[in-house]
Amino acid sequence: MAKLDPTKMKDWEIAFECEKNMKTVNQLADELGIKNEELIPYGHYYGKVDFEAVLERLKGRPDGKYIDVTAITPTPLGEGKSTTTMGLVQGFGVRGLKVTGGIRQPSGGPTMNVKGSAAGGGLSQCVPLTPFSLGLTGDINDIVNAHNLGMVALTSRMQHERNNDDAWLASKNLKRLDIDPTNVEMKWVIDFCAQSLKNMIIGIGGRLDGFTMQSGFAIAVSSELMAILAVASSLKDMRERIGKMVVAYNKKGDPVTTADLEVDGAMAAWMFNTINPNLLQTVEGQPVFVHAGPFANIAIGQSSILLDRLALKLADYHITESGFGADIGFEKFWNLKCRFSGLKPHCAVIVATVRALKSHGGAPPPATSGNKLLDPVYSQENVELVDKGCSNLLAHIETVKKAGINPVVCINSFYTDTKAEIDVIKKNVEAIGARCAVSEHWLKGGEGALELTDAVIDACNEQNDFKFLYELDTPLSKRIELIAKEVYGADGVSYTPQAQTKLKKMENDPELKQLGTCMVKTHLSLSHDPKLKGAPKGWTLPIRDILTYKGAGFVVPVAGDISLMPGTAADPAYRRVDVDIENRRVVGVF
Repeated sequence: MAKLDPTKMKDWEIAFECEKNMKTVNQLADELGIKNEELIPYGHYYGKVDFEAVLERLKGRPDGKYIDVTAITPTPLGEGKSTTTMGLVQGFGVRGLKVTGGIRQPSGGPTMNVKGSAAGGGLSQCVPLTPFSLGLTGDINDIVNAHNLGMVALTSRMQHERNNDDAWLASKNLKRLDIDPTNVEMKWVIDFCAQSLKNMIIGIGGRLDGFTMQSGFAIAVSSELMAILAVASSLKDMRERIGKMVVAYNKKGDPVTTADLEVDGAMAAWMFNTINPNLLQTVEGQPVFVHAGPFANIAIGQSSILLDRLALKLADYHITESGFGADIGFEKFWNLKCRFSGLKPHCAVIVATVRALKSHGGAPPPATSGNKLLDPVYSQENVELVDKGCSNLLAHIETVKKAGINPVVCINSFYTDTKAEIDVIKKNVEAIGARCAVSEHWLKGGEGALELTDAVIDACNEQNDFKFLYELDTPLSKRIELIAKEVYGADGVSYTPQAQTKLKKMENDPELKQLGTCMVKTHLSLSHDPKLKGAPKGWTLPIRDILTYKGAGFVVPVAGDISLMPGTAADPAYRRVDVDIENRRVVGVF
């Protein structure tokens, strides 16, 4: 790949050149030890893998080493977490080690908005890029259909109960559920950032046009079905979890589930094809599994447990990633995903950049994710700002250490970084007993990630003492307080009256109090306030609501003003995406 220069080529241009020499999915599977009958090809270069068949065949094989990639608190400048994940997989490949990557399927929202598809970048990417970015094998589309079918069942049932008496309902083998229209848990979903659909009135018209009530849309990957896909241990487990989903409450305050609406089986049918992980590759030909979705700020934000179990049987090292910073994604990887899976990680990589640390150190907020309009401080040496911004990095290192895992800091190198700036990061990191490595995977691919690769191997070879932040018998209020204080750095927690009422009810419910805790909070700060950078002190975490994801197996405390439906920005990516008619390919996806 020496001829490919990421300083002069766009990510999609690099991906297109690399795709000319991609391995077929059959070759990838064969190199991994997957049998032909265990592979479900979708064309020549990607497909799904029958996880149950592979796990049954390899059940006696020991697991490989398990590595999670996380990051500091994100900034608009980008930290390169997915790029680092791909670069690290490629670095292990250069070392001749049997490795797999595990990442999440991108949502159409960020892909067509600002953030991009999270395939990586430069010479460390997942390919083929266009299918990866635009639907892949249809998992998210299936989730949209399954979720919205649940809403169809709910709203049509409310219409029929309003229009008819109990005798008519009984003639249809229905009983009155008496759903409270002011206490509906679910919304509709769409896989775009569509702020105009966030709040709406539905059912306007006549008596056959539904039930008139307030409703709205959330982004598809925030659906509880995506969380169920991420944590399910089998098809049977997924089917059972779908039947437990709470869609609304009746007028007595009792939950109404998808099973009550008799739609859970049909929803599971829509989800049937989603259960098997997808197989793709890096630009250097290492295998990458893709399964489940992003958004650790408003969802669990993890690739699936099934993906990790499959990959750990097939490879000596498996590298996954968790969404956003360690306060958001890693905390859920630690206390939810690993609790549900029973898997114990060997190492966590925390990705940071000099430019992002300057932002956390007090540099003027970046106006764009590129070089245009950036304050000169981001491209000029400023050791003081970097040093100050390390407070954010150190907070994330401490979070990983509280899990008992060996942290490795990756300084994701940028061409404007200076030796003095890198040295001050290393000094801060090493002072609290963590490894630190500089990586040039964006510029050089796997060869540029060897320092990081070797540091991760060393960390994996050390003993660790993995432990959860809380046990499930810990009261919900105490769990929220532990996460707020020990992970976010808050002084305490406050609750709205609505959240306080729900909290008391949940703590007195024998079933609900045993569920996990999946926080919803901004990803742009350790606090609930996206404007607070670095490691804020002297603040209280405000909980405004607590949702119930009974099927996924957790309750969801919502902090601050975060929304389950992001908005599309003024300069979205879709303005630069098109079809090259002459060469018959999609261009502009990143």
